[in-house]
Amino acid sequence: MKFLVGYSGSALDERVLKQAQTHASVFNADIFIVTSLEQSSTLEKSAIDKAEGELEYLRTPFNIADIHCETFVSVNYLSPGEDLVQFAKDNGIDMIFIGIKKTSKVGKLVFGSTAQYILLNAPCPVVAIR
Repeated sequence: MKFLVGYSGSALDERVLKQAQTHASVFNADIFIVTSLEQSSTLEKSAIDKAEGELEYLRTPFNIADIHCETFVSVNYLSPGEDLVQFAKDNGIDMIFIGIKKTSKVGKLVFGSTAQYILLNAPCPVVAIR
């Protein structure tokens, strides 16, 4: 099996990663941690380098637990939601793990544009962690 973790760098991501690791241990799955950065004229190479460094650090707990883990920084003109759904389709992902934040009554209903897009368009089950 293959699991995708959408990583945004938020405080919630630690819980998402732990949940994905637990599921990967049970299902003997490979983990793909992906950060999506939208290409623009203001995107600097230092932001890409920082994201790559963070993702490399995140592999450690998976390596210790003997879970195959790959990390990717995706830079293109797609929104993060579109990018993660496309990655899932292209790589035969079996389950996606994302974090969602509760902000207001409306926020609870709509989650956020990235999470909403993934929930509505993913080619596989999505685990949304709050």
